[in-house]
Amino acid sequence: MPVVIKWFPPSWLQIKGEGLILYIDPAYLRTYFADYAQRIEFSKWPDPIDGLPEELEPADIILVTHHHKDHVKRPTVNRLRRPDTTILAPERCVKELGAVATGALVSPGKNFNLRGVGIRAVDAYNTASGSSTRKTHHRGEGVGYVVTVGGKTIYHAGDTDYISEMRELGPIDAAFLPIGGAFTMNLEEAIDAALTIRPKVVVPIHRFKADPGEFKRRLEANSDIQVAPLRIGEAVCLS
Repeated sequence: MPVVIKWFPPSWLQIKGEGLILYIDPAYLRTYFADYAQRIEFSKWPDPIDGLPEELEPADIILVTHHHKDHVKRPTVNRLRRPDTTILAPERCVKELGAVATGALVSPGKNFNLRGVGIRAVDAYNTASGSSTRKTHHRGEGVGYVVTVGGKTIYHAGDTDYISEMRELGPIDAAFLPIGGAFTMNLEEAIDAALTIRPKVVVPIHRFKADPGEFKRRLEANSDIQVAPLRIGEAVCLS
């Protein structure tokens, strides 16, 4: 059975495989979906902003990389969870999630096996020498995830610069790497990260004003790595 991964901005993934639905960093912010015709909005400011980019299935598993509002929002998580949904998040997310945070707290190096899905929390942080211009992600507070489902291994980098720990990820089928440059590594550093990780396919995420087309041209010109610059709601299929 193929594994299908759909992207929503800035870093929100829906992963379907082995009969399961998994989300990473679900957070509905109106600014990202203003021109997306399929959006569904249940409430707007001054009430809590509650919406979905489109009709989405409820989750078996929800993973959160860190506490910033473009990566975790309680109304979005509530829309996607069922009573038996497992939610994994770092400790700093508990204030936002509240009683919803019923799963385990994660930190780099922790491993889980949930419903046959392998989940490994890995480092994600800004470095003093990295290309990010805003150093708001401190080591140990947030994570990335390596998810193994349906025989495929998926790396969601979280908000991070290019870090040495990326050399230790092991074989990766699909890597989702930030390229925006403000709070994360920029396009140039993301190319270096991809060349280090050597996944079969890379999807640029957390883009801001960076050009995913330029990322694709430059990386594919210097490697055999496929780049899939997805548009909102588009998916990549791993078969």
